[in-house]
Amino acid sequence: MPSSYMMAQGLQTTQNGRFYAISARFKPFSSKGKTLVVQYTVKHEQKMDCGGGYVKIFPADLDQRNLNARSPYYVMFGPDICGFDIKTVHVILYFKNQYHSNKKHIRCKVDAFTHLYTLVLRPDLTYEVRIDGQAIESGSVEYDWQLTSLKNVEKAEAQARGPARARGATAQDWEQHFLDASAPSDWNSELDGDWQAAMLQKPPYQDSLRAEGIDRDVWLHEKMQSASYLLQQDLLEFENIGAIGLELWQVRSGTIFDNFLITDDEDYAVKFGKATWGETKGPEREMDAIQAKEELKQAREEDEQEMLSGKFPGRHGHFSQFPRPDGL
Repeated sequence: MPSSYMMAQGLQTTQNGRFYAISARFKPFSSKGKTLVVQYTVKHEQKMDCGGGYVKIFPADLDQRNLNARSPYYVMFGPDICGFDIKTVHVILYFKNQYHSNKKHIRCKVDAFTHLYTLVLRPDLTYEVRIDGQAIESGSVEYDWQLTSLKNVEKAEAQARGPARARGATAQDWEQHFLDASAPSDWNSELDGDWQAAMLQKPPYQDSLRAEGIDRDVWLHEKMQSASYLLQQDLLEFENIGAIGLELWQVRSGTIFDNFLITDDEDYAVKFGKATWGETKGPEREMDAIQAKEELKQAREEDEQEMLSGKFPGRHGHFSQFPRPDGL
């Protein structure tokens, strides 16, 4: 058997019916404006019937000694299996003091082989979930986490707050809240025609400015700037990532976790996956086939021994307990 598979190691759960909590700290960093890739391998050697196989990404101030289900985290990602109903890949993101799950059902692997799980979160608010290097789900973070409703709430709050704030406006605020009606510096009247000012003019500032003096649409434009402003600025900006860990429950133990990776480089994640899981997946399946043959051979030998020892009654002995009718 190739040495790469024989030398493979990892973290393995060893006791049934218990919670597990372990974490590792690293130099804190921010995902602002960057791609965030979370990747690792998980093997349910015990053929999992109920238990978690996911990882969590934590802020740097995580209390490692008291890690539990209530410990705040940024991202939760990975498989979760329980009975016939739950066989899913969780992707949970922390946003606006709440945890939000992907509304799509992403099915996880349920066999006993090692599988490579990869989550890619990009600054353009797209994402991918990959298993064994193949994309099984992708789309928009905004829509697949149903965050458009949060954006609408934020818009409504901004609209409600805007006029109230205008009561204390200054001359500088006045300049910001209204569009400039003057012609652009590069406007050429001969080529572009006569400049026509925008419908909304900027009246002179008055000390007695009232809330009604500011157009609500302009205020909202200044507040929101664009449809994606809220999400691009807040959604995937995890400012203080500093730890990765396992915090999960398992009814039946035996799961092996390995090859943890957090990076902002998708290409590197692909190469790392090929250099780790990619090198061991073939030998692992070969070993499984060999073990299956050996187990089948051993089972047959045990059956033969039991037959020879008389533990399995032969055909004659089985029917001899019934009396034979006379004349037959």
